[in-house]
Amino acid sequence: MNVAVGLARLGHRSAFVTRVGMDPFGARVVGELRAAGVDVCHVEEDPQRPTGLYVKDFDGLRTSMYYYRKDSAAAGLRPADIPSWSTAPRWSHVTGITPALSESCADLLDEMLSRPADQGKVSFDVNFRPSLWSAAQAAPVLLDFARRADLVFVGCDEAAALWGAEDARAIRRLLSEVPCLVVKDGASGATSVCGGDVVTVPSLRVPVVEPVGAGDAFAAGYLSAALDAADERTALRWGHLFAARTVLTVADQAMPPPQELLSAAARLDESSWERAVLLAHPYLSRLSA
Repeated sequence: MNVAVGLARLGHRSAFVTRVGMDPFGARVVGELRAAGVDVCHVEEDPQRPTGLYVKDFDGLRTSMYYYRKDSAAAGLRPADIPSWSTAPRWSHVTGITPALSESCADLLDEMLSRPADQGKVSFDVNFRPSLWSAAQAAPVLLDFARRADLVFVGCDEAAALWGAEDARAIRRLLSEVPCLVVKDGASGATSVCGGDVVTVPSLRVPVVEPVGAGDAFAAGYLSAALDAADERTALRWGHLFAARTVLTVADQAMPPPQELLSAAARLDESSWERAVLLAHPYLSRLSA
């Protein structure tokens, strides 16, 4: 949902596919999506199951996440819920949270990642959530899905927890079949390995208020650049810019950088980017060396 909203706010057409319950939580989810400009035609209401819920508790220092998703409407997703698009989307974005919810959800991802190439590319964010399943359970499933995607987002921390791979080189060896791999290393930066090209872009140094949602924001920024046919360095910079805005708020979603800021980021040379300070406050929108 965060990625769909981010892409819509960045000016792209995006749709979200899920199930919600016929309850106030489901109505709230659909309303928020619609208000953000996301296509909700493929969001189904389930009369039997409740809307899946998770609660983020931020005490000013750290965040705790509480999941209430067992037997939820979204846990009932199955391969038949994949839309029959009149025109195949250029990208479909899926995450490793979905297969943790149920066997039918895992079947849905299996189907998504088995579709022919003319049905569009699939990006996969590993998104390992220990609150939903153990590393031992998740590791082989997420590795299989990742190896079949066109683009994979993965954090060094989760790759280490799942597969014992602690840096971009080790993760690339593990996912050698993937056309494009993006490895995120927190405040240090992110590395893109696409074919034989390796590009690393340092993160922007900003005061972190609350980190939840930064990974989704990064994916939205990166995918936005990919949809605009930008180069890998620009895609990583846009990911960092959007993520930086998100960590400055307790919300899971932030307003994206304005187009002039994205354009300026793409033009900076290496040393200027590394010295750049993101003025990401809602009232400010420029880069200052």
